[in-house]
Amino acid sequence: MILETFAVGMLQCNCTILASGPSGDAIVVDPGDDPDQIMKRLSRHDLRLRQIVSTHAHIDHVGAIHALQERTGANASLHAHDMFLFDCLKEQASWLGIVPPEQGRIDHFLEDGTPVESGGIALDVVHTPGHTPGSVTFHLGADDPILFTGDTLFLGSIGRTDLPGGSMPDILDSIRRRLLKFRSDTRVIPGHGPETSIGREQAENPFLR
Repeated sequence: MILETFAVGMLQCNCTILASGPSGDAIVVDPGDDPDQIMKRLSRHDLRLRQIVSTHAHIDHVGAIHALQERTGANASLHAHDMFLFDCLKEQASWLGIVPPEQGRIDHFLEDGTPVESGGIALDVVHTPGHTPGSVTFHLGADDPILFTGDTLFLGSIGRTDLPGGSMPDILDSIRRRLLKFRSDTRVIPGHGPETSIGREQAENPFLR
């Protein structure tokens, strides 16, 4: 399996390329920026981009969708509860003082419990609202299970809840009820920063004590 995570954009969002092997179809998680870099990495692995999925609709996680769709025709998926954010990328760009990207096309809405599949990879969708109403976590089940938590759970921290649609009670409930149920050795690849594990966060995260 190919799994490559790298930071993109001024806010250093963790973008991930997933595929079952070279010369196959790929899923890209959270393409927030730097479409040229994403395309180069796909080409390096001889992959075709088929599915784009985002953990939520903040600009640093969806900003490259349009550019990637223009080049590959890939489908993009997002939770319906975050469309109000996706539809206001210009306003989000103004918060950061940057030029807004062109808005991509959302082809499918993510649903809790319904996996996203492409090229032998299946990502289970876990709705984890709180950072945004439509925040989701992607679960890659394998011998070495992985959670892509977006901006819900970080190493030693949790996502901010002071932006439109955020809720501290919701994010804490999502983490405790939906994420901490996974095995303690489950790897956590967050939306920003280094990876961690469910066991480490359960034991050490000050927000979860």
